[in-house]
Amino acid sequence: MIVAERKSLDEIKSLIADAEKVLVVGCGTCVTVCFAGGSREAQITAASLRMSTKLDGNGVDVSDVTVQRQCEWEYLDEIEGQVKEADIVLSLGCGIGVQAIAEHFPECWVVPGLNTAFLGLPSEQGVWVERCAACGDCILGLTGGICPIARCSKTLLNGPCGGSEAGHCEIDPEVPCAWQLIYDRLNSKGKLHMILDIQPPKNWSTSRDGGPRKIVREDLRLAAEE
Repeated sequence: MIVAERKSLDEIKSLIADAEKVLVVGCGTCVTVCFAGGSREAQITAASLRMSTKLDGNGVDVSDVTVQRQCEWEYLDEIEGQVKEADIVLSLGCGIGVQAIAEHFPECWVVPGLNTAFLGLPSEQGVWVERCAACGDCILGLTGGICPIARCSKTLLNGPCGGSEAGHCEIDPEVPCAWQLIYDRLNSKGKLHMILDIQPPKNWSTSRDGGPRKIVREDLRLAAEE
C-alpha cells in the first residue's frame, strides 16, 4: 500500500493561509490503513485547524469529508458541491489523490496535507516499512520474494556490497542486509544456485527515469465501449 504521514500543523497552516473556507478531504483506502488521512484523521485535522486559526485571531471555516478513493473520478464526483464552495481543498490523500482532485476540479486550489513516503506494509502495530520501489520490472521471482531495489540501500542486483556486516547494512545496524535476506531465503528453499545468475544492468526506463508511466489495457477499453 501507499504509506504517508501528516505534515506538521504549522506547514499546513502556511498552505491555507489565504483561505477563508477550507475543505479537508480524507481518503478511505491506503492512507486510512496507515492512520494518516482517513475519516478520523480528516476530522482531527479540521478541528485542529479551526481551533488553531481561532487562537491566531483569524478563525477559518474548516469542514471535512472523506471519499472512498481520491484517485477515482466517480468518488470525487460525490463531493463536487463541497469542493466548489471551498477556497482551498486540503487533501489528506497521497500525492496521486492531490493531483486527481486538482485535475478533476481545475477551478479549485488543492494543497497536500500529507507527505507521501513509499510503498510498504505494516510490519507491526504502528510500524510501516518500505517493500517496493515500483520500478516497473519486477525481479522478485529471482530473489526469493525480497526486493533488492527497495530493500538494499544501494539497490544492488548481484549480491551485497563490502559494507555488509553480520547480516546488517552499513548505513544502520538496525537495517538488515537485503542480500543476506535473499541468500537465506534461497538457501532455505534449495535454490541458492539462483544467486549465481548474473543480472544485467537495470533497465531504468521502466521506472521513473523513463518519464511518467502509463499502463493501457486495450481489452478493458474495448469492454467499456461495448
